Amino acid sequence: MRWWVLAGLLGIGGGLIIVPALLFLLPKFGVPADIAMHMALATSLACIIITSGSSAFNHYRMNNIDMFVVKFLIPGVILGGFGGSFVAEFIPSHYLPPIFGCIVLFLSIRVFISVNRRSVKPLPSPTKTFISGTTIGTISSLAGIGGGSLMVPFLNRHGIEMRKAIGTSSFCGALLATSGMIGFIFHGVGVKDLPAYCVGYVYVPALLAIACSSVFTNKLGVRLTTVLPTQVLKKCFAVLLLIIAIRMFFFQ
Repeated sequence: MRWWVLAGLLGIGGGLIIVPALLFLLPKFGVPADIAMHMALATSLACIIITSGSSAFNHYRMNNIDMFVVKFLIPGVILGGFGGSFVAEFIPSHYLPPIFGCIVLFLSIRVFISVNRRSVKPLPSPTKTFISGTTIGTISSLAGIGGGSLMVPFLNRHGIEMRKAIGTSSFCGALLATSGMIGFIFHGVGVKDLPAYCVGYVYVPALLAIACSSVFTNKLGVRLTTVLPTQVLKKCFAVLLLIIAIRMFFFQ
């Protein structure tokens, strides 16, 4: 349950934990290996709708969401989330974890470097922000995550205070996961060998079990965001990204 506290604290939806767990568990329930990755991604995105949605609601109550930035990011994030589910049909699933691990490792190093850095870049133009949102959405959907590990560093680097970067990431992540999940449901309809209680590639029993354990602990993470200093939040985020990168390199 500590991972759901981190979801609220650092603006992540838990997908980087959910996907490996489901990939380990699904074959034990008779799910064929060739569709296990798609089911893990789809179910993870469905879970993130709940975890990031809950986190975003709590951040909104604490005024931690920058709505000005949201309106420029959301169109690209939604497009990328939906597009990522289509790309997943053409890329061998075993290539995705190490590629994403490299990206997350790079981000972890950047966050470590920026802990004491004061200078920031201005927010890009609406067009560049849209392109950035599309890129983040596509990569995140391919990895079955809500995009926090990409979005928070992007926002913080461009002058968004860490707490608002985390809150804004949670809000965008919920919409990203929704569009990605819809894409995976679309592709999963009619697929043979899916177990019972599936909606497309989304495995409903796993979704319900994970969601029940996440919503309440998520609130604790949001409260910690308002208490911990910004520098501490950055260090926590950088360490988490490093752990995630290592896990992805050894992802089987």
